[in-house]
Amino acid sequence: MIPVSEPLTNTPAWQQQLANAFHTARDLLAYLELEALWRPELEQAARDFPVKVTRHFADLMRKRDPNDPLLRQVLPHLSECEAKAGYETDPTGDRAAEVGDGILCKYHGRALVVTTPSCAIHCRYCFRRHYGYPDNGTGELRWRAVADRLRQLPDISEVILSGGDPLALNNSRLASLVNKITTVPHVERLRIHSRLPVVLPERLEDNLVSLLSNNRLACVLVLHVNHPAELSTSLFRALGPLRKAGITLLNQAVLLQGVNDSLETQIELNKKLFEFGILPYYLHILDKVSGAARFEIGEKNIKQLYQEMAACLPGYLLPRLVKERPGAAAKEPVG
Repeated sequence: MIPVSEPLTNTPAWQQQLANAFHTARDLLAYLELEALWRPELEQAARDFPVKVTRHFADLMRKRDPNDPLLRQVLPHLSECEAKAGYETDPTGDRAAEVGDGILCKYHGRALVVTTPSCAIHCRYCFRRHYGYPDNGTGELRWRAVADRLRQLPDISEVILSGGDPLALNNSRLASLVNKITTVPHVERLRIHSRLPVVLPERLEDNLVSLLSNNRLACVLVLHVNHPAELSTSLFRALGPLRKAGITLLNQAVLLQGVNDSLETQIELNKKLFEFGILPYYLHILDKVSGAARFEIGEKNIKQLYQEMAACLPGYLLPRLVKERPGAAAKEPVG
């Protein structure tokens, strides 16, 4: 455990938790009483995409279980260093969609702002693990440039904050960005894509809820939950004020081999999401990013699983099964 230094004692609890995150496979495995799994090769695999795991997320893992589905998502593997045909550094075509100032325009009416490279957790299948984040900063000048760029895009009615993770920004920086976006008259909705509440529920503090709910934009928070074990009691409590404030809560998951590729897991996940006030939104087929090949599932098996899900779940609990193809006008339905 990394000790909390004196300057951090006056910082919000969620930032203290970030300071205490695990940053090496060795420390994480020792905490889980899985020291025998550690190999020097794990550090080699993490050289270009370092380990980062919050203590909260680690506490949701089963100790002494090398097959824990949450551990599998964050533990580096030597196969990440091997080239695999069809896997590339920009599988979703982000670079081609850049229009300047950290804004991506892929789909009609929507603009995605890459707010920060920072995350609270590094998932090994992350489609932006190789993304060259521009050093644009996260202050007033950057956000003013973002708003100015949006004014030049009159067909944009929805702005999506992504990253990294936009909730890794502190409230002051995030409020500055949201306030700038509200000055763009044709923007009607604000969507935030974040995994941070799942791995660090303390981030959903009252000031953040007020920030998101007390402006003219309709706000949608899209969480990223892959497995029912990620839906903790503390997350349920933390989501309460968001639900009361009328903020729409959706979930997007990635279908991952050895994590959530069974019918039982998918049924439990989507039912539990509803109990938390979160509607299943997307179930993504893995983006073929270099280093993530071990998570791939054959498309025939995917379609079979989805058919079984459709037979067991009511329509409002069945996420849309999609894959992303660079240059396409929308995410493409599968099955």
